[in-house]
Amino acid sequence: MKFIVKLFPEITIKSRPVRKRFIQRLQNNLQIQLKRIVDEITVSGFWDKIEVVLPEESINSYEAVCDVMQRTPGVQFFIQVTEFPLGDFQDVFEKTLPLYIERIKGKTFKVRVKRSGKHEFTSVDLERYVGGGLLQHCESAGVDVHKPDVYVDMEVRDQRLYIVEKQLQGLGGYPLGSQEAVLSLISGGFDSVVASYMTMRRGSKTHFLFFNLGGKAHEIGVQQVALHLWQRYGSSARVKFISVPFDEVVGDILQNVHHSHMGVVLKRQMMRAAEQVADFMKIDAIVTGESIAQVSSQTIPNLTVIDQATSKLVIRPLITMDKQEIVDKTKALGCFDIVKMIPEYCGVISDRPTTQAKMTKVLEEEACLDMDVLNKAVVDCKVIAIDQIIENLDVQSDIEAMSKVSENQVIVDVRAPNEQERKPLNMPGCEIILVPFYELEAAVVTWSENKEYLLYCDKGVMSRLHAQNLQEKGFNHVKIFRPLV
Repeated sequence: MKFIVKLFPEITIKSRPVRKRFIQRLQNNLQIQLKRIVDEITVSGFWDKIEVVLPEESINSYEAVCDVMQRTPGVQFFIQVTEFPLGDFQDVFEKTLPLYIERIKGKTFKVRVKRSGKHEFTSVDLERYVGGGLLQHCESAGVDVHKPDVYVDMEVRDQRLYIVEKQLQGLGGYPLGSQEAVLSLISGGFDSVVASYMTMRRGSKTHFLFFNLGGKAHEIGVQQVALHLWQRYGSSARVKFISVPFDEVVGDILQNVHHSHMGVVLKRQMMRAAEQVADFMKIDAIVTGESIAQVSSQTIPNLTVIDQATSKLVIRPLITMDKQEIVDKTKALGCFDIVKMIPEYCGVISDRPTTQAKMTKVLEEEACLDMDVLNKAVVDCKVIAIDQIIENLDVQSDIEAMSKVSENQVIVDVRAPNEQERKPLNMPGCEIILVPFYELEAAVVTWSENKEYLLYCDKGVMSRLHAQNLQEKGFNHVKIFRPLV
């Protein structure tokens, strides 16, 4: 089975060397991800497309392959094609008929031909012949050249014919890694999640920087959403998750800064810390999820003052987006249910916060701060590879991973609903309940203390994250289910 991947249009207007580099990057990104699914798959780059060939013996991986291509930055759309040697018009029609006879039944259609190379016919000539044949031999509702129900698409390239069976939309954007890396300040809220996605889509390898104000439970929640983003949209690149303990920095602000300026000063301290981390990682840009006037610290005067705390470029992808647009985007990204369960930690709550911060006043307030507290927080930060989150959780040794299920044990499938539906857990004779991981804390209080509950997910990441979190809260009858492979 062959797929032809079409490039994000902005790639095609780049200079020849830049375009070649972008295509190579996209080819590599697709190859890295697709070979995790089917090792025998082939990915080939060309000047105006990328071809992906899925071996017929691996056809059961079709949906997984399409899913990867749909969420890989740089792919505008891709088409599933059947390839033939180019014959005469009658031969083209006979090859097209079985692919479309049922699809255009009772519907209007239009034949579209794209042609490259030297031929003794035009695209219109072939369109008319195939269209006439389909009109005569199919029970269609006729031809509609303006708004057809179905497009019958094909491409002729030199002496090869490609008949399009299906077209699927991609993300667009630039290939991940084609732009310089950035450091995204992620809180686990709607804004920072969408901002991180947008820089990924624009081709920047996006590392995650988290300022921990809410303890381990907060950190686990943010790790979950960062891991989800990376797995869905950035897994062709290795990135870091950096957690900075910021509670003492907040304490310093609470004790020494006037309440009206606490929000602005906290953001400036975050920028200073982010700059130190970015310098260590050799990164030139910081990403935030701020939007003009969404909260008091995000007025234009306040953002101007905040930006002066760092020499780095501050990228704000959401700067003019409405809150509802941002929330809707998290739903489209599959992050909404995770994000809504992450508690918000404001750190400081100002009484009548300023919306017109002045640099002289801010510097006066900051003169009372102990910058050694900030520097110590950066030194004490934890840096892990995003795909090694589970190995770095310091999971308690008494959290058991069970491979067999007894009578008093219940399997809890903690995967997201779409994963549960796509790949149901089949364990005959076992009690299985479906509780998406973002609903676990509400559900666990209703569980019987006389039973053990074994959390399950495909890779064991979410199950271990939440088993640790629930045991720390006293739910010791929660364990992990890892079936034998």
